[in-house]
Amino acid sequence: MVLTPSIPEALRWLCQATSDLQAASNDILHSCPNWVLFKVHQGLEKALVAAVLCRGEAFVGHRGLMGMAQRLEAEEPELRGLVLDVQWLCDCGVDSKATQYPSYHPFPMTPSEAFPSVDEEEVLKQAQKVLVTLKDHVGRK
Repeated sequence: MVLTPSIPEALRWLCQATSDLQAASNDILHSCPNWVLFKVHQGLEKALVAAVLCRGEAFVGHRGLMGMAQRLEAEEPELRGLVLDVQWLCDCGVDSKATQYPSYHPFPMTPSEAFPSVDEEEVLKQAQKVLVTLKDHVGRK
């Protein structure tokens, strides 16, 4: 999938990122932390894609959350700290696979059982901070 780089396309992706984080918020404290983490992943991924698109670069493939964050921070000094924020979220369990597939956990554990101690509210708060940072970044372009 190749996306045309532009501010309107970046804003479209940010709109969906916001929606994904709202969906994560709706799941908080409903005994499904894996879904909160997955939806945070989806929102964060879309926000990072938006930041790439606003740079005038086509988004041609997935580099992973950390790959996109590292590239953006290296090329945009105003995004200093992005890598640390994204790494913290990943360390909490924000992931597209481990939150969904049993094969990422020791038998007989399932993703719904794998994240019992995650602080869902803190994860969402950190993800929202990253989203605001990236929205501000796109807004300055």
